[in-house]
Amino acid sequence: MNARKRPAQVAVLVAAHGERTPGAENENARRVARALSDRGLAAEVGVGFISGTPSIAEALRALTSRRIIVYPLFASSGYFSRDRLVQLLDEGNRQNRELALLTPLGLDQGMPDFVMARAGEACRDHGFAPDASTIILLAHGSRRNAASREAAEWVAHGIQSRSTFGDVRIALLEEHPFLPEAANGVVGPIVVVGLFSGEGLHGARDAPRLIAELARSAVAYAGVVGSMAGIEELVVRAVERAIAAHPA
Repeated sequence: MNARKRPAQVAVLVAAHGERTPGAENENARRVARALSDRGLAAEVGVGFISGTPSIAEALRALTSRRIIVYPLFASSGYFSRDRLVQLLDEGNRQNRELALLTPLGLDQGMPDFVMARAGEACRDHGFAPDASTIILLAHGSRRNAASREAAEWVAHGIQSRSTFGDVRIALLEEHPFLPEAANGVVGPIVVVGLFSGEGLHGARDAPRLIAELARSAVAYAGVVGSMAGIEELVVRAVERAIAAHPA
């Protein structure tokens, strides 16, 4: 993804969790990196993975810039984005370069509007009226860390304040409320949006299975935010803001 090999002023590193399962290409993160590279916002653009190739350290070594903007392609500010990624960046930054860690994708200021737009498309595709429909944001959740829940609640609040949909709820995979609990009592259509940053098992298998188990006719799955068309534009705008705030 590097735009040139000679020393540069500013680089962008897209940092993601990644997948090591057979056939996993981690295409979401690579697509975001290509979009950044195509825009020419920085002299170099790289991508690195906590679980995948190249690693975070390998991606850092491939960049020659003294200043590196790191975009965490994560759904929340949880263990992997707040702790593990920071640790790997510190270990890999042997040249003591300036690293600027941006807000994770799931907490991007444009995420509520982005989710609303994709949920609206799902409503149109299925003939649902948005003002009669409920959005359920499905996130990972954790009994040990509240970050995933808090990110989902933040997005839900942002959507609720726009008063476009009938209701907005959250559901979690590893803690209450689970999807059946979130769907309980809902009257009218449901649009489920996966608040996951990658194309892993949660969005590809768990979410469709859980939706099928609801045994409801008026339910649409909008997909995973990290895989949706246009998600790269949120990243581009965040990087543009970071560069404008601290021009070289």
